[in-house]
Amino acid sequence: MSRARVGTCTLVSEIVAKTESFRASLDKQPHEVASMFDGVAKRYDLTNTVMTGGLDRYWRWATRRALELRPGERVLDLAAGTGVSTLELAKSGAWCVATDFSQGMLAAGRFREVPMVAGDGTALPFANDSFDAVTISYGLRNIADTDEALRELLRVTKPGGRLVIAEFSTPVFAPFRTIYMEFVMRALPRVARTVSSNPDAYVYLAESIRAWPNQPQLAMRIADAGWSAVKWRNLTNGIVALHRAYKLG
Repeated sequence: MSRARVGTCTLVSEIVAKTESFRASLDKQPHEVASMFDGVAKRYDLTNTVMTGGLDRYWRWATRRALELRPGERVLDLAAGTGVSTLELAKSGAWCVATDFSQGMLAAGRFREVPMVAGDGTALPFANDSFDAVTISYGLRNIADTDEALRELLRVTKPGGRLVIAEFSTPVFAPFRTIYMEFVMRALPRVARTVSSNPDAYVYLAESIRAWPNQPQLAMRIADAGWSAVKWRNLTNGIVALHRAYKLG
């Protein structure tokens, strides 16, 4: 895919989301992950709201606040899915583009009035120094090469620009952490069967969360990719963590 600078662009192709039961494996082959998300696209936003008890809305708001966006800035929302996170970011007055490698997710959100561009997180279709800020919510752990994705986000960010990653993380209170990891995560697929078009995908979700680095470990990987001043803040007792960093000028 060309790395040429992309202006305001909308998704023009439409696909029918798959609905058969399917989940990706933890080696995160791109075609498997994309196919899995195509399969959950139809009811993805509803499922997230139900399974988080509505906390997904708060987490999106907190992500926007952490980015400290200003009107007129250019923002990349990677792994944006159907664009619901991009709409939240756009409330700031910034110009925000939704990018995802799942064509099914983008197609499911085509009714939203935000620009959408299909793209792989390890080879973003944008020029160097394109964005004032970049963000990815609950998608970094789904990219096969996490470190390459972090480097790509750095490449397309302007000097002085910032990164915010919202991702499921490790609860900080030990008794709750045990309950969350051992019981709540195992219950996710059963809950998903009531609302999701592909409940088996939530087996992968639970597995990928348990296998994901904790807050300090992820901060170290972000710094190793070239980002500076890496910090994080826990949301909801560490169920989600916001990691923030800057690209030096």
